[in-house]
Amino acid sequence: MDFSYSDEQRMLKDMVDRLVADQYTFEARESIRTSEAGFSAEVWQQFAELGLLGVPFSEAAGGFDGGGAELMVVSEGFGRGLVLEPYLSTVVLCGSLIDRLADETRRAELAEGIIGGETRYALASHEPDGGYDPHWVRTTARAEGDGFVLDGHKAVVAHGDSADRLIVIARSSGEIDSAEGLSAFIVEADAAGVHRRGYETIDGHRAAEVTLEAVHVDADALLGEVGGAGDALESALERGVVALCAEAAGAMEIACDLTLDYLKERKQFGVPIGSFQALQHRMVDMRMALEKVRSLTFWAACSLESDPAERRQRIAAAKVMVGKAGRLVAEEAIQLFGGMGMMEESAIAHYAKRIVMIDHYLGDRTWHMAALRETLTDTARAA
Repeated sequence: MDFSYSDEQRMLKDMVDRLVADQYTFEARESIRTSEAGFSAEVWQQFAELGLLGVPFSEAAGGFDGGGAELMVVSEGFGRGLVLEPYLSTVVLCGSLIDRLADETRRAELAEGIIGGETRYALASHEPDGGYDPHWVRTTARAEGDGFVLDGHKAVVAHGDSADRLIVIARSSGEIDSAEGLSAFIVEADAAGVHRRGYETIDGHRAAEVTLEAVHVDADALLGEVGGAGDALESALERGVVALCAEAAGAMEIACDLTLDYLKERKQFGVPIGSFQALQHRMVDMRMALEKVRSLTFWAACSLESDPAERRQRIAAAKVMVGKAGRLVAEEAIQLFGGMGMMEESAIAHYAKRIVMIDHYLGDRTWHMAALRETLTDTARAA
């Protein structure tokens, strides 16, 4: 497989890298992280002005029809800066659902608000008792009058505390853990009956617990057909996993760079500790782990439009590698930094936390290993 970028993709990469270098120094990120919103509205508007919020959308929706490679370029660049803005939740997850489920007119209308930076979304899909299973949905949607009534509880909704709108996955029919019978609804975040409890996550991002109590929505809040959101949700989450893997690769790269710089500067017995062969070997192991993640992520990103079974295998393999190799890089970086690596004032501590927490979002290493094993077994049986 050719892992080289096209000219257009290289231009996109250069633009994202410059933006992150200019706007996301560690000090700037800390100022954004500790702000009331937990992200920068000004930076978000810059994303819109540069066209980054339209990269994954189809041309029919007013976007640039970017594929997996473009998604990887943007997400990897954001990973290098530990970007806090709700790109994953608004553009990748909710944008994918809108692109797949809304009709042409509605799609263009909704995408315009996202691409222009006016509207931020959060995907309310996972539930407290369902673990990582996106199909385990107890939240109900029942028809009433000319609309629907939603009741339920959604857990760890990324950027759910600051979103203007939520896309709520609710069950219209079927068993509690079935992919059939799931519907997607656009709900105003300040609608009557919507209760949000926001908090900062371990890695500095924001999330919320969302409770829906007899929330009335109009018929046009429904995306697509009643009970027909299962496949689109799976597709959106797959894109989300690819974006997370790419973000992990970017964060791992900077973690390696910061660690190497520290080994060159820190002296012991009158010489830089980077001259010790044992530490050089550990540094090589970190770089090898990074390249494994980057290669598998590129493979997964280029498979987003491929055969479903093949796509699931590659995406699961990439997420498993992020869990394994990412933890190695994070732990080695902390150990090589010593006590400095545990301090909040040290950038490496924040990179390590984000790398480790990426493993736990949209399915951890164990969850995806089971999924990988299942798809490989199914493929073997079909052969």
